Amino acid sequence: MDLQTFLDEKRALVHKSLQNILASGYAPAVLREAMEYSLLGGGKRLRPILAIAVCEAVKGPVDAVLPFGCAIEMIHTYSLIHDDLPCMDNDDLRRGRPTCHVVFGEAMAVLAGDALLTEAFRVMASTGSMTPGQSYTACRIIFEVARAAGVAGMVGGQALDVIYEGQNGSKEIVDTIHRSKTAALLRAPVLTGALVASVDDAMLARFSTYGDCIGLAFQIKDDLLDVDGDEGQVGKRLKKDDAKQTYVKHYGIEASKLRISELINQAIASIDCLGPDGKVLVELARRMGDRAS
Repeated sequence: MDLQTFLDEKRALVHKSLQNILASGYAPAVLREAMEYSLLGGGKRLRPILAIAVCEAVKGPVDAVLPFGCAIEMIHTYSLIHDDLPCMDNDDLRRGRPTCHVVFGEAMAVLAGDALLTEAFRVMASTGSMTPGQSYTACRIIFEVARAAGVAGMVGGQALDVIYEGQNGSKEIVDTIHRSKTAALLRAPVLTGALVASVDDAMLARFSTYGDCIGLAFQIKDDLLDVDGDEGQVGKRLKKDDAKQTYVKHYGIEASKLRISELINQAIASIDCLGPDGKVLVELARRMGDRAS
């Protein structure tokens, strides 16, 4: 199976699962509509796909990892809704469509994000009848996801992004922002897939390196796309990051491209022990530097 076929199949699987999750709980009609608009309105589904790909690579149970991957996608979507708000990035376009607050108003957009975040933890804590061992694994995953999404990860990174906007900053600051704001929530699904598959600590450390590297590469590529990407392909407004801390600002375009290449090679080397079973993960790592959106 080639990578695109794999991505298309897993994306469809994730989309159906997300539909089922939203249909399983009560919400006022307009709130549900705002949640569905943002969660089901496209997207790469990279985070749940990473969880599935890792789990498959080490022969883990995909049906068990899917709810966790979907929960991480819900958290990612909540972060996009809030990032787009006028008080944050003030964006009016996301995934080629008007942003949630443009369609539903700021108050309902905030609530839709809040709902997706909290529902994500309900999903992770409600994965059916679990043995004590499975319950322990679920707790470990919930801890990793909470850490990646909270003050030590995405929220903390977003705070630094706001604090240093319009300032000179430094290479160290932009690296911290990118690792916290973006890489943490890409590392989390990688660890999730590995934990569901019950890998040993040595293999978990390898996957941690893989997740860190592809996560940082992904954000550096975002910085490059903001400078020279195609708005129609990227699906959001570009050239809006001049005041922000970016790799392009502190390293330049060519050095940023070189750093992406280094990170991708490091990611691939970290999972070389998988052999042919790691083919999809290798191709996903390479996709981080080749993507146009």
